[in-house]
Amino acid sequence: APRDTRYKWAYIFGAVCPARATTAALVMPRADTSAMNAHLAEIAKTVAPGAHAVLVMDGAGWHNSSALHIPDNITIVTLPPYAPELNPVENIWAYLRANCLAITVFDSYADIVDRCCNAWNAFANDLERVRSIATREYAKAVNA
Repeated sequence: APRDTRYKWAYIFGAVCPARATTAALVMPRADTSAMNAHLAEIAKTVAPGAHAVLVMDGAGWHNSSALHIPDNITIVTLPPYAPELNPVENIWAYLRANCLAITVFDSYADIVDRCCNAWNAFANDLERVRSIATREYAKAVNA
């Protein structure tokens, strides 16, 4: 496998609505409250008019900061600690790592961002994959 000792990071902030097979994502240079606020604003733009989104998140520091600006059309539900199996987005990250982002040496930071964007867009444009990876039985009960 290729090996590189340089370190640059890009973070995909992603959310999905399996019922509508819609997504919202940003690729950011850092994972912090500022980036999360930008992501929440992006999600809010994709919520159907008159609808309200329930956003399931883990306990990452940038997910529960008092400085978060939660849009009026979003409610945050925080998962219990150490419960990644309840978080639909964890399966998306696993899919993207296994199929789009693994074992690659990038020439530049721009290449990292491009690959992340291309990976997310390919996933987001496959509506059945969005539904199949992100649907959870407990969410079906909420939508009923």
